[in-house]
Amino acid sequence: MDTYQDIRKGERAALLSIAAYIFLAVLKVVVGKIGHSDALLADGLNNTTDVIASLALLIGLRISRIPPDADHAYGHRRTETISSLIASIIMVLVAIQVVISAVQTLLAKDYAAPSMLTAIVALFSGFFMYGIYRFNFQLAKKIDSQAVRAAALDNRSDAFVSFGAFLGILGAAIGLPWLDPFTALLVGLLIGYTAIKIFYDAAHSLTDGFDVSKLETIHRLIASVEGVKEVRDIKARLNGNRIWIDATIAVSADLNVTESHAITEKIEATIRQEFQNTYTLVHIEPFEENKSSSGR
Repeated sequence: MDTYQDIRKGERAALLSIAAYIFLAVLKVVVGKIGHSDALLADGLNNTTDVIASLALLIGLRISRIPPDADHAYGHRRTETISSLIASIIMVLVAIQVVISAVQTLLAKDYAAPSMLTAIVALFSGFFMYGIYRFNFQLAKKIDSQAVRAAALDNRSDAFVSFGAFLGILGAAIGLPWLDPFTALLVGLLIGYTAIKIFYDAAHSLTDGFDVSKLETIHRLIASVEGVKEVRDIKARLNGNRIWIDATIAVSADLNVTESHAITEKIEATIRQEFQNTYTLVHIEPFEENKSSSGR
């Protein structure tokens, strides 16, 4: 498994997002100002934070490529997750700014009629970012990267935000001027929702949280290996896109060291057929018929 090659692919995804966000941020802010659209301007400000978030992702991926050293025996893969955490915090701050600005406009009823150019830019941006999302999401599945997946979800959120901005601008243009700042408010709330989701996923991983359904699948895979009498304990955690598994199994007390070791190798091979980026440490105990299981 060339996991470092996968990280390089993730870096290319981050660079693609940075280029796309810089282009769209400049386009939306300029056209939003000229065309008097709060929704498009809010969308453009959102993209400026996406540039910073993507830079954090790129830096995290670069650091995660550093091999293990004396005080990082497991490598530096968690910097990838930390970058997702930083990105989510930046997104929350922007969401608060956008929501406050939209609420102030709605309360003051200081509406301006946006031009149709802003609607065209918003619609174009939506389709553009959805294409970026599809590319990054497929790549995230291929390399199993939490950070790239978070970036892809942010791309999708940005696409929906742009489509929403388009509808808001269109509504304002046909006689509902309040719809543009109202859409800006929804944009801010959507940014905040996406940020909270990314924050939760990153925090869950950093605190050694692990998907229970995946853990049950791993338990089933270990139990299916010939020679395993009982799975007495199993734990798993994420380190970047790697899964580290600690398992305690019981085997026949009549087996010698070589035979017991062969079972552990079968376990590792079986798990990797389902989850490629896994590292499994198996502790072996003798199986006794009258010994009660300690459970998982």
